[in-house]
Amino acid sequence: MTGISARRQPLAAAEISALQAALAAEHAAAYGYGVVGAHLTGHALATARADWVAHQVARDSLESMLQSAGATPVAAAAAYRLPQRVHGTAAAIALAVTLENRVTAAYLGLVAATRPTLRKFGAREVVAAAIRAASWRGHTVAFPGFPAGAVMPPKAARGQSGHGRTPPPSG
Repeated sequence: MTGISARRQPLAAAEISALQAALAAEHAAAYGYGVVGAHLTGHALATARADWVAHQVARDSLESMLQSAGATPVAAAAAYRLPQRVHGTAAAIALAVTLENRVTAAYLGLVAATRPTLRKFGAREVVAAAIRAASWRGHTVAFPGFPAGAVMPPKAARGQSGHGRTPPPSG
């Protein structure tokens, strides 16, 4: 017999937890994109459909990884509470950005995993979600998946490093 056997790959509890968190985020994103798409037309609708499919593919990959590790994948909820009301195009686009930001944040747990294959998968998905969010938002952000200001050094460190100083007045 040649090739790699179909043995289960044991994963640490933290790795399983990170996979489950990413899977839960993918379930929520797939649900949310149904709402997003219901409020869009034309090119934006086509983009939402493509993003919806991307989340389904990622979801299926995560479920497969968990099953290969002998874990039971977390099930999708029957419905999800949306983070904002959606009653038009602008709100649908804002929801798409929120969904992608949450997916990005969930995959950061995999980027921190010790297993190289999980880190690589997580990094790839962080990049994919960040690109989708930037596409919807119209611009990029410095640290996708992190809340604004979350990676700022403490005030004392900013003062020592020169960051956060007010420039001298001109003139």
